[in-house]
This record gives sequence, structure tokens and C-alpha cells, in this order.
Amino acid sequence: MKNLLPYCALLFVLSCSPTKLRFERPVNTTSRPISIQDKKQFAYPESDVVFSNDFDGARLNGVIQENDSTYRLRITPENIPINNSAYYAFKIKSTKAQNLYLQFDYPPPYTHRYVPKINRGNGWTVAAGEFINTIDGRTQLKLTKVSGTVLVSAQELQNSGHVAQWAEAQQAKNSMIDFKSIGESTLGRPIWVMDIQQGNAKGKPVIVFFTRQHPPEVTGYLAFKAFMEELLSKTDLSDDFFDQYHILAFPLVNPDGVDLGHWRHNAGGVDTNRDWSKYRQPETRAIVKYIEKTLRKEKANLVLGLDFHSTWYDVFYTNKERQSTPFPNFLDQWFSALEARIPNYKVNEKASNSTQPVSKGWLLYGHNAVGVTYEIGDETPRDSIQLIGQTSAKALMEILVEEKQ
Repeated sequence: MKNLLPYCALLFVLSCSPTKLRFERPVNTTSRPISIQDKKQFAYPESDVVFSNDFDGARLNGVIQENDSTYRLRITPENIPINNSAYYAFKIKSTKAQNLYLQFDYPPPYTHRYVPKINRGNGWTVAAGEFINTIDGRTQLKLTKVSGTVLVSAQELQNSGHVAQWAEAQQAKNSMIDFKSIGESTLGRPIWVMDIQQGNAKGKPVIVFFTRQHPPEVTGYLAFKAFMEELLSKTDLSDDFFDQYHILAFPLVNPDGVDLGHWRHNAGGVDTNRDWSKYRQPETRAIVKYIEKTLRKEKANLVLGLDFHSTWYDVFYTNKERQSTPFPNFLDQWFSALEARIPNYKVNEKASNSTQPVSKGWLLYGHNAVGVTYEIGDETPRDSIQLIGQTSAKALMEILVEEKQ
């Protein structure tokens, strides 16, 4: 019996290890060094101005005062090479009302991407006429009558505290939700799941939802929130849906990157959406282990997954391979429903089987499931995001409930 123990231990370890996949274009996701920004205040007492990056989700690497009212802001990424998603977030404090001119300074070849969002304590607004490009090419923001505390951010601030508050509020309203940590990030932040099931989960098909793999992609997260709230709306349709399906939703895949104000990567200096084959990073490893453990425990199959992101415009990245999946006609039906129900809306689909280890490829190659990267435009109007999220969730439930009947 003793001679069998090492063998049994090995079988146990292998059975608990995530299934590794091969992709045509593998990506090395071994951790790389990152530059941690100094959390501090940049104070200019003579001008009565203080800049601060001392909060979760901030990004501000340096400030240079050009004159009484103009400040050059240095914004640098966590490491390079990196996608051009020049994220920033900072606070400005002043005890007197004054006009300020802020110039955004990025290291070449990176350029400005996000239209500033401004919060003076009464909600977020989008910079409009005050947002310009100066003659030398540097992006400039004019803030009028700055008094008290003003928060300026590339996108509405949604750090880990905001995410936890939202998820806990959903759990308080709905006993189906088990909101919990399933592991820790490199810096010890929790990796959360919303495990949502009604009744006995044995054998029920599993559907997964992910968001915030990339920290600045807040519009994708806003669509995820609207989508989830519609799923959890306690309607007859929602009740029928949860009678038939088991949901695993991951509301913050990259908590370190979000709270550190990263442009793209996690604390390991890696794009987590290139780590869906070897799982070298703790976030993807914990998520895949939890999903696969759930499938084994419940003797269930993973049938569908949506990964909510943001880019310059609304687009659905899909896999061309559909016939072998459980729902070969789902996407055609789903997209048709969105176009029929959302005024003046045209689905922008780009289909290609994943050659790199991204989540939608993991869904197809690892589980033969329908996989979609659900992208919302950086500047898509927020009321449109709400409508798209709600409508796509309702249509998804209707189609999948019908499939099971």
C-alpha cells in the first residue's frame, strides 16, 4: 500500500491541475518586472494646487508646473512592450476656484487614447470643448473653476472596492449568489467569483462570464453589470433560466492591475488574456481551476462563455467554429435579436478561431463551448451600454431556455 501512495498523490495533483492547451501562436506569459508608481501628493502651495495618486485605481507618475495655471502630467505604463491604452486617474485639490490647464505627457510611441472623465463630487461627466490638442501635439485639458476635490480619469473609476460593493449588493438581494474569493493575485488581492445556482446544480450546463482582464476597459465592465443585473432580475424568464443553467461570473479578473492603475497588465507584467493555455499567472490559474473543479463535481459541461472587454468601437469577436458546439445557431439568433430590439443597432461581428491563448479560444478548444469576446467602445454612450447589456442578457436567456425545451 505504501508503494502506491506517491502514485496516488500524483494522480490527485494531475486531476486538480488545469488542462493545458496548445495554440498556433503561443505567448510567453512568464512574469516580467513592472514599475510601481510612487503613491504621493504633488503639492504646489504657492498656486494652491495639489495633485494626488494616493488611491486605488490611480495612475499619475509625475507632475511639472509650467506656469501659474499649466501643469504637465507624466503618465507611463507598468512595463513595455504594451498595448497603447494610456490610462490615467488622479485627484486635484484647491481651496480657491481657479482655471487649470493640464498637459498629458506619454513616453513615445504612446499617445492619448481616452477622453477624460471628470467627477467634481456629483457624478461623472465627459470632457467636451475643454479637451483639446495643443500645437506641439501634446493633449491638453482645461478645467474651469477648480475648487475642492476634482477627480480626473481616463474612464469612470471602478476599482476593486467598487466591484466588491456592487457584487455584495447583488448577493444581498439574491440568495442564489455565492460571492466569494477563489484565490489570490500576486499581491494578495482576492480573485472573486459569483457562483449562481438555483436548486440542484448536478448536470446543469455551465455558462461563464468574465470581465476586467484589462484594467482600463471599464465600458466592458459597465456592460457586464447591466447584463448580470438583467439575468438576476427575478422575472419568470430569469427563474426559468436559472432552473436550467449554472452561472459562474468573474467580475474582476485582474484586481492588481485595476488597483495599480495599469494600462494593460497584471502585477506579473503580463496580459492575462494571453495566458489561457499554460496558466502561469495566479488569476487565470485560479479561475480555470475553479471552473474545471465545478465541472467535475457537478458532472456538467461548459457550454458558453462571454468575456466583456472594451476597445475603440463596439464589436463581438467570435469563433468561426460553431457546428461542434452545443449551440451551433446561438450566435446568429442572438445577434438577430439584438438588431431587432435595439433601435438603429447593427451588430459588428468579427469571426476567427483564436490562434493565441485568449479566453474565447480556451472556451472552444478546451471545452468545445461557444466563446465570445464582447467588446464595448471606449466612448459608447453610457445609456447605450446599459441598453445593450440588458437586451443581450434577456435575448440570451430567451434563446437558451427555448433550447432546453
